[in-house]
Amino acid sequence: MDEQTGRILVVDDNEMNRDMLSRRVKRQGHTVSTAEDGVQALEMLRQEQFDVVLLDVMMPNMDGYEVLAHLKADAELRHVRVIMISALTEIDSIVKCLELGADDYLPKPFNPVILKARLKSSLAAKILHDREQMFAQSMERELDIGRQIQAGFFPEKIPQPEGWDIQARFKAARQVAGDFYDVFPMPDGRLGLVVADVCDKGVGAALFMALFRSLLRASADERYFHPKIEATELGSEEGGRSTLLRAIELTNNYIAQIHGSANMFATVFFGVLDLTTGGLDYINGGHEAPLIIADGAAKERLEPSGPAVGLMPDMRFEIRSTKLDPGDILLGFTDGVSEAMNLNAEQFGIDRLMAVVAAADGTAGALLDRIEKGLAAHVGAAEQWDDITMLAVKHLV
Repeated sequence: MDEQTGRILVVDDNEMNRDMLSRRVKRQGHTVSTAEDGVQALEMLRQEQFDVVLLDVMMPNMDGYEVLAHLKADAELRHVRVIMISALTEIDSIVKCLELGADDYLPKPFNPVILKARLKSSLAAKILHDREQMFAQSMERELDIGRQIQAGFFPEKIPQPEGWDIQARFKAARQVAGDFYDVFPMPDGRLGLVVADVCDKGVGAALFMALFRSLLRASADERYFHPKIEATELGSEEGGRSTLLRAIELTNNYIAQIHGSANMFATVFFGVLDLTTGGLDYINGGHEAPLIIADGAAKERLEPSGPAVGLMPDMRFEIRSTKLDPGDILLGFTDGVSEAMNLNAEQFGIDRLMAVVAAADGTAGALLDRIEKGLAAHVGAAEQWDDITMLAVKHLV
C-alpha cells in the first residue's frame, strides 16, 4: 500500500449504495471489496487484510453497531480503521458509533470530496499505526538480543564446591536489568561472591551492569594483570585481601573518572570465601546488608563498609571479615526484594523477609524458593517495579 491508496471494504446491505460507493472509491485508485451484511464482513476481515472499512449502520442480521463492537473486541482487528456510513439526520447514531470506537463517519448522500478526505485521513492514520508497530517490533527484537547478551554475563553454571550449597535467583523488572550476581573461583583457590545493583533501570542500567561486572571479574584476577603468574603464587591471605580491595577501587575509579558524566554507580557486595575454613572477607559498597542466617535467625548483618561504587574517584573502602560456620547461610539480595511493593504501596521490608527466613530450613535453594513465594504473596497483582536478585551460600554440616 502506498500513502495514497489502500484496500477498502464496503459493507452495505443496499446493492445500489454498495455499487455507487465502490465505483467512487475505485476512481480514487483504491482496491475495493464488498460485503452485503455484517456477518459476511467479519468473515472477510478475518480472512483478508483491509486498511479501511466503510460500514453502514442499518443492516439486517448484524447491524453496524454489532460489527463495530466485534472489531474493537478482537485484538487482531481492532486497529482496522472504520468509517461509519450514516445519514446526517441520524446524529445520535453517529455519536453512538464514535463512542463504540469508530474512527470517522461518512454522511449520506455520498459527496466525492468528503469521501476522498475521509479515506485520505484514515489511510494516513493506518500508515502511522503500521510504522509504530514496525518500530515497536524492531525495538522488541533489539531488546531480545540485549537480553540474550546480558544473560551471558551471569554464571552459566554456579560452582558447587564440596561442602557448600550455592544457589541464586534473578527476575528482571524489564526486558534488561541493572542487577547482577556472580560466583567465580579466584586464582588463590577461594571463591568470589558478588551481588550488585546498578542505579536506574532499563537499557542504560543494563549497559553499565555489563561494565561493572566485567571490571570486577577482571580486576579480581591477578592473571589478567600478570598473565604468566601461577595460581600457586597467589595463595597468601593478605594477597587475597589486597585483590579484593584493588577490584573495588579500580572499578570505582574507572567508572567515576571515565564515565563520571553519566552519573552511574552501583551498590556492590563483594565477598571472597575461604572454602576450607568458611572465612569471608568482604567489601560492602553501599549495598543492602547481606544476612548470615543460623537456625532461622539473623546471626549477623554485613553492613556497608564504604559508599556505592562509581560515585567519586578515590573513595575509601574497608575490608571486613566474618565466618560462615557449618549450617550457616549467607543471603545476599538487592533492594528489589526488601522494597517490593503491593497495591497499597507497602514494602516487603526486612521484617517480612526475616519472618520468611525464620520459617525456612534445608537447602539454599529451599530458602530462596520460600522467599520468592513470600514476595509473590505480598506483591499480589502489583507490577514488579525493580529487579530482584538473591544469592544464598550455605556451609554444609
